[in-house]
Amino acid sequence: MSLYIHVPWCVRKCPYCDFNSHAIKQDIPEERYLKALLEDLDEDLSFASDRSIQTIFIGGGTPSLMSGPFYQNLFNELKKRLALSPDAEITLEANPGTLEEGRFEAFRAAGINRLSIGVQSFNPVHLTELGRIHDRESAHRAIEAAREAGFDNFNIDLMHGLPGQSVEDALSDLRLALEHNPPHLSWYQLTLEPNTEFYSRPPTLPDDDQLWEIYQQGSAFLRQHGFEDYEVSAWSQPGKESRHNLNYWTFGDYLALGAGAHGKISLQDGTIRRYWKTRQPDAYLNRIGSRTAGNEEIDWSERPLEFLMNALRLSRGTSEELFEERTGLPLSSIAVKLEQLREEKLLDRHRIQATELGHRYLNSLLERFL
Repeated sequence: MSLYIHVPWCVRKCPYCDFNSHAIKQDIPEERYLKALLEDLDEDLSFASDRSIQTIFIGGGTPSLMSGPFYQNLFNELKKRLALSPDAEITLEANPGTLEEGRFEAFRAAGINRLSIGVQSFNPVHLTELGRIHDRESAHRAIEAAREAGFDNFNIDLMHGLPGQSVEDALSDLRLALEHNPPHLSWYQLTLEPNTEFYSRPPTLPDDDQLWEIYQQGSAFLRQHGFEDYEVSAWSQPGKESRHNLNYWTFGDYLALGAGAHGKISLQDGTIRRYWKTRQPDAYLNRIGSRTAGNEEIDWSERPLEFLMNALRLSRGTSEELFEERTGLPLSSIAVKLEQLREEKLLDRHRIQATELGHRYLNSLLERFL
C-alpha cells in the first residue's frame, strides 16, 4: 500500500498545467491544512487495516512551498496512525523557484528521502514560455543543494516537444540534466490538456516528424548513459526506479489525502474502489463531515483493462500471477485475448509484456480489452 498526499497551492499556475493547483495570494494556512489532512486520514484509517505503507508521494501544486516544521509535524502524526515501513520511499515534489537556503535540510530532517525536482527545461526561452518561476541557474542550484542536503535519490522532471524546440534544444536539456548524475529522469512530451491556458491558446509545437526525431535521439542518448526507460516516460539508472509509481503501474492500492487527491483500495470483500477528495482548497479546509467527494467501484468486467492500461506501460510488463493477485480474476478470464495478441506478435510469450511492436500500437492493443 502507498499513500498520496496533495498540496494544492502554487505561486503561479503554469499555462500547460491541468493538475489541481491554485495560485496562492497570501500565506499558506499550514496549521489548518495539517489539521484537515489528519481529520481526512482518521476517516479513512479502516482502508489501511494492518497493511504497511511502503511509499509516500507528496504532489501538487508545489509541495516545497510548505515549511520543514509542517512536514515534521505531519510525519509525526502519520507514524501514530499508520504502519510506515522502515525503508519507505518518501518523495516530495520540489520547484526550484521556491527553495530558500536550508529548506532541503528541513525536508530531509522531517523524513523525506527522495525529491522530484520540476526543472522542465534548462533553456531560458522555454522556461519563460512554460511560465516557470525559476531560471536555468536556480535549477542547477536546486539540484546541487539537494545533493548537499543528503538527497542521493532524486528525480529531475523534464519536458520535450516544447514550443519552438529543436532536436538539439531537447538534447541540450538532457545533457545538462545528466551533468548532475541523477538516478531518475521523468522525460515526457508536452501535451495540450483541456482547461489549460495552452489548450485555449495553443502554442506552435514541433510537428510529428520532429517529435519522433527528438524522442529517437533523446532515447538513444539516455541509453548510452546507462538509463533504462522502464516506463513510457520514466528513465532510471539500474535499481533506481520510482517504487511509488511502480505501485500505480502494477494496479497497487494507495490512500489519498489532500484537496483533489485520488485513491484506490482493495477491500476484504473483494471489491476494488476508487475515491477522490474535495478539490477546492477552501472547501477542503472548511469541510464539515467527509472530505471524500465521490467514489466508484471498479466492476469485475473493467478490471482487466484497468490493470493492463498501467502494466503494459512498463517495458518489462508484469507477471501473469500479479494479474490474478491484483484483480482477483483468474488468468483464464483474459487467456483467449492474450493468446490472440501473442499470435500477432504484440505480447511476449511468457509475461504480460508488450513487444516492441506492441508498444508501438499500445492504444490499439488495449482497445481489445474494452
